[in-house]
Amino acid sequence: MDLKMSRRQMVGATAALPFTAALPALATPAKSALDKTRLDRIPAALQAYIDQGVLAGIVTMVCHRGEIVHVDALGWRDIETRSPMQRDTLFRLASMTKPVTSVGALMLLEEGKIKLSDPIRKWIPELANRRVLRKADGPLDDTVPAARDITVEDLLTHRSGLALPGIITGPIAQAYDSAIGWGISTPWTTDTWLAAVGKLPLVYQPGERMQYGISTDVLGFLIERVDRKTLQASLKDRIFAPLGMKDTDFWVPPAKIDRLASLYQFDEAKGALTKASDFITKDIGKTPPIFMGASSLISCADDYMLFAQMLQNGGRSGRARILRPETVRLMRTNRLTAAQRQHPFIGQPLFWKGMGFGLGVAVVQERTASNISNGSAGSYGWPGLWGTWWENDPVEDLTLIYLIQQAAPITPNAGAVIAGGRGVKSREALPLFERMAYEAVGSPPPLG
Repeated sequence: MDLKMSRRQMVGATAALPFTAALPALATPAKSALDKTRLDRIPAALQAYIDQGVLAGIVTMVCHRGEIVHVDALGWRDIETRSPMQRDTLFRLASMTKPVTSVGALMLLEEGKIKLSDPIRKWIPELANRRVLRKADGPLDDTVPAARDITVEDLLTHRSGLALPGIITGPIAQAYDSAIGWGISTPWTTDTWLAAVGKLPLVYQPGERMQYGISTDVLGFLIERVDRKTLQASLKDRIFAPLGMKDTDFWVPPAKIDRLASLYQFDEAKGALTKASDFITKDIGKTPPIFMGASSLISCADDYMLFAQMLQNGGRSGRARILRPETVRLMRTNRLTAAQRQHPFIGQPLFWKGMGFGLGVAVVQERTASNISNGSAGSYGWPGLWGTWWENDPVEDLTLIYLIQQAAPITPNAGAVIAGGRGVKSREALPLFERMAYEAVGSPPPLG
């Protein structure tokens, strides 16, 4: 199948779509003070990955000094139906959900309803009196008492000791899979899901080290119990409605389902893209029984730009004040210790070199060629498993958004595989986009 798309098709896929009213229109080169010629090279560079058949489609957006200076939609929303990618295409955000849920919790923090040091047992007694594995991959019955309670900060920084099926090893991996599995299962309620998690030992002592997992899901359920409404309702009232994020939710209504990008994976044996099963949001056209704060939001480029720009503007968007500036600074301040940053991240040993982690976002500590980000020191953001990514750079007043829908491996070594393994050539497009955007603003990142 020919995956090439003409430039006329590309332009037509975006030009007819209205700009979100809350965001400024495309800036002129003179007003934006950018090298517009360099920005204009981005689409052709990314189109090459679509032409090679390793990516179905891409939506990119760049905001500089408060103005949208680049937006493009390339390739296909669905290859089989020849539906073009468009600016308003909907994407499964996967872990790009986590910063949004984290902001919801930080709003409660500002209101004095929670504190970072609060033990979560105050609202989630299911996770009180924890036992901890003596060895992370050891027998499930070889445990010791938790030295202290899990706190709200532990959830925000993934230092709760909670894990995730698929990215851990040993008997605890199967125990997690048997207890809660992946995605959303119809029988679940918030109470039954937390009760199932409460039967599992922690992998590490609370606060000991970062273990990526279900911490943000638990944080979402904590928000529900503190705010006395579902996470969906809480985020809608607190974030989506005030910011004008009209296309962001935990499901896709029938009227919008045709805008959803299909999820693909690269089949090594066939040497081609094939449709992938989305087990996390398989019932994406139905309101889910529970709302998972770590991975289940659906959104589009314009909506997420509204969220990112709110943070870039110190917690404000127009007349809407979501967070105070000092809370945003707290969010993007590293909280991992030097020792904690020495541990690999999902099999990637140098993940934290020059990097840290704040309250729901990764933070660039030092701009080096080995970083997972090309951003200036102080830049922050977080990606999603299916290829979604965003970053704010306060130094350059730059926000970058890159959206694809490409399945990646979910294994204890996933970080290393995604970083450079076979079958992930598609992942080269993201750092290329980031580098070209920085070159356009006159701040090229260091060469590796």
